[in-house]
Amino acid sequence: MYIVKKLMRKVVKIQNSILFITSFLLILLSSFLIVEVERETFPNYFDGFWWVMTTVTTVGYGDYSPISFAGRMIALFLYIFGIGIIGVVIGKVVDGLSSFRKRREEGDIVYNDKMHYVIIGWSQKAKFAIKEMQETNKKIEIVIIDVLSKAPVLDERIHYIQGNASEVTTLRKANIEHAKAVLVFADDKIQDDQLTDGKTLLIASAIESVAPNVHTIVEVMEESHIKNFEYMKVDEFIVSNETISTMFVRSAFRKGISGFYRQLLRRAHGDDLFHIPNRKAWKTYRDAFNDLLNEGATLVADGNNLSINRMLDQPLPNNSELYVICDKQTYQTIIADSNQS
Repeated sequence: MYIVKKLMRKVVKIQNSILFITSFLLILLSSFLIVEVERETFPNYFDGFWWVMTTVTTVGYGDYSPISFAGRMIALFLYIFGIGIIGVVIGKVVDGLSSFRKRREEGDIVYNDKMHYVIIGWSQKAKFAIKEMQETNKKIEIVIIDVLSKAPVLDERIHYIQGNASEVTTLRKANIEHAKAVLVFADDKIQDDQLTDGKTLLIASAIESVAPNVHTIVEVMEESHIKNFEYMKVDEFIVSNETISTMFVRSAFRKGISGFYRQLLRRAHGDDLFHIPNRKAWKTYRDAFNDLLNEGATLVADGNNLSINRMLDQPLPNNSELYVICDKQTYQTIIADSNQS
């Protein structure tokens, strides 16, 4: 028994690949041998394989059992060595799964897929952003980067990487070069807006050095700092304080206007703001406006240009970014029609 225990300790230290291959060969060889030495009990190789698997996994249904001396010797070998080796293999698989989950929770992973979204800086705003993104597209893949000791949220399509986002090694773990977009949220634990924007600028510069072609959106606390981000070639800015203040003031002057903004910004219910692809049949803005209106949507903007109603007879550029207001069902119908045209 001492020899068996010593042998099992050495088996545990064997490389996983060698252990798995050895176990696989052991099962195949035993299945072959038991059929060859005892055909009257095991008429085919599947029956032999079935008996070997029920033996090494200690299930033991008893529907098959060797009766010859050679067959029983194979059974004894499996009792002593096969069950131990398979037990070690199962233990390693369970341990591997547990270790992988632990590494995911602690953010010790490397993300290798592409066309994902990277969120830098965990906060309540980031939490709401993830909820909005998942409501927009349930199949979206999201990678969160922060310095928290454990992942703030995890599921099948949300991944966490622990580290300083201003370091290139951390960004590369998130495969940021192949991301679809990066959202950088301001650190709400810093009270000084200048220091907050300074940290965000440092992260933005690291992103641009690693992935200059990735669409980057940053939250800026003070509008006067935007020129610094423009110098770093950041694509878009969300001025946090200005946006909140503007909504407060407009709500004060016009009761209920905040609900209008909230409806356009969220994918909750009712009509929302959607991007619509251009169609070859549309030569002018009027063509697009009339067709979309007939389909139940209102064309309101081309990019950040909201003066569509004053430029209906102007040619529609091929690179236009058209936005409409409609409900989700109408949007899906429009997209389906656009794909067919």
